[in-house]
Amino acid sequence: MADSSFDVVSKVDRQEVDNALNQAGKELSTRFDFRNTGATIEWSGEEAIVITADAEERAKAALDVFKEKLIRRDISLKAFEAEDPVQSGKTYKITGTLVQGITTENAKKISKKIRDEGPKGVKAQIQGEELRVSSKKRDDLQAVQQLLKGEDFGIALQFVNYR
Repeated sequence: MADSSFDVVSKVDRQEVDNALNQAGKELSTRFDFRNTGATIEWSGEEAIVITADAEERAKAALDVFKEKLIRRDISLKAFEAEDPVQSGKTYKITGTLVQGITTENAKKISKKIRDEGPKGVKAQIQGEELRVSSKKRDDLQAVQQLLKGEDFGIALQFVNYR
């Protein structure tokens, strides 16, 4: 019988992030406490998001609104890294980036965790920015998924291609 396997990835659905961004932008334009603060949120390239406002507190509040929208759309906050507000003239800017892909360092941590604490007979292979986990028993694969869900590696993990 062939081995069963699944892939551990760290990807973000860009359409869902775009929807969250649009919802946050709509809320910033209609909420009373954001009136006349110049608060805006927009894409900057493919992976970066820029939040601008007239005051540092308003920029942070706009960031909180965006994070709330991400959570509502089931996007982990580990997939979005925001920098501290930076003053640029009379406005404050917060630049945030989407974090995707598993770095080699994190992949090694995850595979070590599987080797050390996972069921016997489970193999983990690093393949680029993802990790393939395989075993003869499907129950072992589900145990590995539970093990990884319970651990914090600092990145958002998804499990795909379960076969």
